[in-house]
Amino acid sequence: MACPFFLDLRSLVSETQLRCHSLQDGITPFAACFQKSGLSHCGYKFRDLTVEELKNVNMFFPHFRYSVDTYVFKDSSQKDLLNFTGTVPVMYQGNTYNIPIRLWILDSHPFAPPICFLKPTANMGISVGKHVDAQGRIYLPYLHNWSHPKSVIVGLIKEMIAKFQEELPLYSLPSSDEARQVDLLAYIAKITEGVSDINSKNWVNHEHKTVNKITVVGGGELGIACTLAISAKGIADRLVLLDLSEETKGGVMDLDIFSLPNVEISKDLSASAHSKVVIFTVNSLGSSQSYLDVVQSNVDMFRALVPALGHYSQHGVLLVASQPVEIMTYVTWKLSAFPVNRVIGIGCNLDSQRLQYIITNVLKAQTSGKQVWVIGEQGEDKVPTWGGQEEIMSPNSQVQLSNRAMELLRVKGQRSWSVGLSVADLVDSIVNDKKKVHSVSILAKGYYDINSEVFLSLPCIIGTSGVSEVIQSTVREDTVTEKLQSSASSIHGLQQQLKL
Repeated sequence: MACPFFLDLRSLVSETQLRCHSLQDGITPFAACFQKSGLSHCGYKFRDLTVEELKNVNMFFPHFRYSVDTYVFKDSSQKDLLNFTGTVPVMYQGNTYNIPIRLWILDSHPFAPPICFLKPTANMGISVGKHVDAQGRIYLPYLHNWSHPKSVIVGLIKEMIAKFQEELPLYSLPSSDEARQVDLLAYIAKITEGVSDINSKNWVNHEHKTVNKITVVGGGELGIACTLAISAKGIADRLVLLDLSEETKGGVMDLDIFSLPNVEISKDLSASAHSKVVIFTVNSLGSSQSYLDVVQSNVDMFRALVPALGHYSQHGVLLVASQPVEIMTYVTWKLSAFPVNRVIGIGCNLDSQRLQYIITNVLKAQTSGKQVWVIGEQGEDKVPTWGGQEEIMSPNSQVQLSNRAMELLRVKGQRSWSVGLSVADLVDSIVNDKKKVHSVSILAKGYYDINSEVFLSLPCIIGTSGVSEVIQSTVREDTVTEKLQSSASSIHGLQQQLKL
């Protein structure tokens, strides 16, 4: 049941719709009504700033209608939020169109951007394009780069109008389904680069032809290391590095100076469109913050990135290298609404590859084809596990060998360049559908008696569609199960404290 404040606010909103245009008669302005009712009483943290923002919006767009309604987030949580609807004028090919929109104001406004949607009428269809998805959600650079106080709703709406003038987001539905389909194909052909014949059956192949396009998100050391490693392996026909920093500096500047073949540096999220793999390397580093605060900062950053990047590469695989990798992979899965097999964390892939190398090439052990993987949580709680059916080695021998190898492994650091090589290895398996086994972070619910939605590293077969199969050990070790369950419990506890 809505709190009394919202019930009162709804009545204020309704009354205001009739009165907000008559300020010359001494009637209380729209925004003042919100100010009197107290936005902070039901969760709006920055009431005064929000009120000032709405006053400014009302000045530029006095016809917008305001209400308080329940918004359902992707994780199924709900919240009563302020929102407003109306039309914005868009000039397109010499004609003016009134495009209906709806903006939801989050309770952390103005430090978080609004959630923006088209609001088509019954005779309008949504034209999915660079800035609009099939559900009508709007994605703009202004939203991605939102930063108080320089970002304001009026500025956002102005950019929205400018982008809609380039690509009209709605079209009129004709009476017949056949005519509707022709109209849609005509629009898609118009916005698809290089396609002009709307009757061509090959336009789909042009847009989705087999191009190995990879996007690396983040221009820090790890992002550059991934870019260089992927470029060196020759995996990608096109490699996009999204530099999200305000200024181009350091390694990104050097990459720009000494340009690499097929590598594009961009700050526009839409440059990632139709990537086979999108790699997240960004981290929000706190100074004096608690660990929870730092992780929450990462979550807040991902909230702005993941839905947009998922929209641009709806058939790709999302590969997470940001830390803590188990939690950020979970966050990416929740925010993207992708199938769980197409959201993967880099997990213990590097440690597993190193462990196998140490056993075979350093300790010179004869394992007769038996493989060993590092599984669980990155860090001190990771554990080795053996695969294969053969009983060439006794369980005690396996434990002794893996313990010796783990001791050697612990002295190895995880430098950016080594992680970059590991990421390139995973990308190679995905893009080239190698069906190779990697220990990566996946949804562990249902494995090792884990009942919560947490991501842990398990050995998986990786290919074009992401994870196709999880390799389960034929021997259940109690110590391994206990460690994984302990990790799952602590990770789940931290996830419960995060605000997605």
